[in-house]
Amino acid sequence: MSQATKRKHVVKEVLGEHMVPSDQQQIVRVLRTPGNNLHEVETAQGQRFLVSMPSKYRKNIWIKRGDFLIVDPIEEGEKVKAEISFVLCKDHVRSLQKEGLWPEAFSEVAEKHNNNRHRQTQPELPAEPESSGEESSSEDDSDLFVNTNRRQYHESEEESEEEEAV
Repeated sequence: MSQATKRKHVVKEVLGEHMVPSDQQQIVRVLRTPGNNLHEVETAQGQRFLVSMPSKYRKNIWIKRGDFLIVDPIEEGEKVKAEISFVLCKDHVRSLQKEGLWPEAFSEVAEKHNNNRHRQTQPELPAEPESSGEESSSEDDSDLFVNTNRRQYHESEEESEEEEAV
């Protein structure tokens, strides 16, 4: 299987499936990434340990500090005590909360994390006055992803009128 095909299937699995943790599995929150495909996590009870990322997720799925995971315990590990079995996105977190399977200790953390991500990806733009019907609602780009690594240039009507006059 080619790398692109593998990536397609892994991403489809992570984004599409609804995962419910089994009795042995547990939901954890990522605290930091020390390297070598290891992640330090914290359980709902406050226990901290390292988890390993399986090879199918490496270079396909990216895990950041604050993300939530479902992990399988590893018997023989001293430092690394679990392996990642599923990466939870915000839709998975919401569905687990609705089903009552979400740990209480993570309830507030998940809400703050989702709100912070929403603020980071959707920076507030200055309010623009509504035009007299020239633009349709389909041309509204406020829901599009904004790259925060680039400067944002806003052209005002005064500047465009000055350029036309010259």
